[in-house]
Amino acid sequence: VQLQASGGGLVQAGGSLRLSCAVSGRTFSSYNMGWFRQAPGKEREFVARIVWSGSTSYANSVKGRFTMSRDNAKNTAFLQMNSLKPEDTAVYYCALKRCSGYGCYEVPLEDMDYWGKGTLVTVSS
Repeated sequence: VQLQASGGGLVQAGGSLRLSCAVSGRTFSSYNMGWFRQAPGKEREFVARIVWSGSTSYANSVKGRFTMSRDNAKNTAFLQMNSLKPEDTAVYYCALKRCSGYGCYEVPLEDMDYWGKGTLVTVSS
């Protein structure tokens, strides 16, 4: 399984970016996808997760500003980031968790099996 994140870049505070994560290789009938980020000098942190049904969960720091979605037919997930702040600056990683049906809802938010290489998001003040 390979995950390819794209869409990062430089944006001014208050601006928007849309990240994409394409899944290739072996795919599964149901799986969760997530976004995480790691700022310079900090540990990686959870940003958002989406279940196969479209149900989403967000970190408090991004709730109301970020929206995660997915296109199951294209095995792709998205992260729409609005009202960006300098503290959102980080390398953003997408990840995938194999799971089964309604059991996907019970998986801890940060529990992932596969990780992609990150895409850098820089928000200038």
